[in-house]
Amino acid sequence: MATIAVVGEVVADAVLPPDGIVDGAAQLTVHPGGGPANTAVTLARLGTTARFGGRLSGGALGALCRAKLEASGVDLTASELATEPATLAIARLDASGAASYEFYTDGTADWAWTDDTLAPVVDGPFGAGGAPVALHSGSLALALEPSGPVIERLLARARGRMTVSIDPNLRPLLVPVERYRAAIDRWAALADILRVSGDDLELLWPGWTPEQAAAHLHAEGVPLVVVSLGADGAYASLRGDAVRVPIAPTSLVDTVGAGDSFHGGLLHHLAGIGALGGRLKALTAAQLEEALQYASRVSAITCSRPGADPPWARELAG
Repeated sequence: MATIAVVGEVVADAVLPPDGIVDGAAQLTVHPGGGPANTAVTLARLGTTARFGGRLSGGALGALCRAKLEASGVDLTASELATEPATLAIARLDASGAASYEFYTDGTADWAWTDDTLAPVVDGPFGAGGAPVALHSGSLALALEPSGPVIERLLARARGRMTVSIDPNLRPLLVPVERYRAAIDRWAALADILRVSGDDLELLWPGWTPEQAAAHLHAEGVPLVVVSLGADGAYASLRGDAVRVPIAPTSLVDTVGAGDSFHGGLLHHLAGIGALGGRLKALTAAQLEEALQYASRVSAITCSRPGADPPWARELAG
């Protein structure tokens, strides 16, 4: 399989269920997570060579996250060991299993990249999978200082050699929406694939339809816009050609990592049909529809079990 590089944060997700406060104490279950790390795990479990550029803490939570990445088969040769503690997220579940987040990021490992430490992600040396056909980033690492500008420079430099994918994954409790609005057009100019959720869409442009958002982002330069709409499935626009797919059936446990695994499934499928490596010029609407259907199945399995636990390839066989 092709190699896809991923850059971004590794987060310990402490999940608090609706009945998780007992006798004044929070009953938390900690799962390895972080949007980019979840996407890398999804890619690796599905069979893509996932080359992850992260800053992995050497503490207890960092070791937990590293163990999941390694067990999933993620290539960590472009990652670095950090002395800072791991980032922590509290994922509070409501009665339906939907998650809301609060983050503890001050002084943690995920934000101190430099141009030199990120360079091996796209410059090698590479293993048996070869040079990446795509580079994916997003979430907090792309939105926060000082990491964001460093990653943007990497994306711009990589664009001449590979497809660029961005998932903004808005976190308005930590990053003001105004900062995302100021950055989204710039990210669209860098990206070949840009995905937002329905919640992201409402925060960025209240009242806009997916079609309006896609038209705006196409005008800024991105050829493929994907809007994942939860129970309403997914919408995508490939240079103005619209595709919609329904949600795949699932028994919902929680939504932690649902969007990340959707995006990983999409990238995996596109890599498998040889669509990545450039500006998506050969991709057809029919191929995109199949990729979205596959990504929806990946996300549905993730939603059927606790935490960000994306499926393995064997679970999607047949």
